[in-house]
Amino acid sequence: MTSTIPAETITLEQLRDLFELELVEDDTFFTEWQGNLPELTEQDKELLNQVKAGYINLRNYPPLLENTVNAVVLSPLLFIGKFYLPPFHIKLEKSVEVETADGETKIKGRIDVLLLNDKFWVTVIESKQVAYSVEAGLDQLLAYLLASPHDKVYGMITSGGSFMFVKLVKGNPPRYGTSDIFDVRNRGNQLYDVLRILKRLSQID
Repeated sequence: MTSTIPAETITLEQLRDLFELELVEDDTFFTEWQGNLPELTEQDKELLNQVKAGYINLRNYPPLLENTVNAVVLSPLLFIGKFYLPPFHIKLEKSVEVETADGETKIKGRIDVLLLNDKFWVTVIESKQVAYSVEAGLDQLLAYLLASPHDKVYGMITSGGSFMFVKLVKGNPPRYGTSDIFDVRNRGNQLYDVLRILKRLSQID
């Protein structure tokens, strides 16, 4: 009899046991976020400065929940990056399912996905509150990336204040790597880096 695990409760330990998923810490595995990044216009930077200021202002009025994160940070970021225009498209509340090789276990869930293209998925972490680290969404995002029909897929986790990118390559075993964590509170404006990486990853064939 097949057992089903809700995606929102999945853990890295379970993903390792069920799919033999491996973390790759070699820098050469996930180079796409580190170089050949497109430049931003001065207008892009000014708008991102406003997004940062808006986020910091709203942090004075907790709790900052998922819908607020979407409205204040993620939606403007995608608008500035022109991700609402062709060839990109958006799918919200996408149902996903992945099954183990022996067919005995399924992981099912509905994730708040912004699907930029077939090989790049963006998700707001399911912990809902900005107080949680992006690490809280890694297990769940990996489960969804495993459900992708593509052998190589990229994703991003954000709590609104922090961002992390993920690359997953299917195989025997499937492997994944992560980027640095970019935080709005850091000096300068790391939303610049986030948008440049978003643009770079969304252009990969």
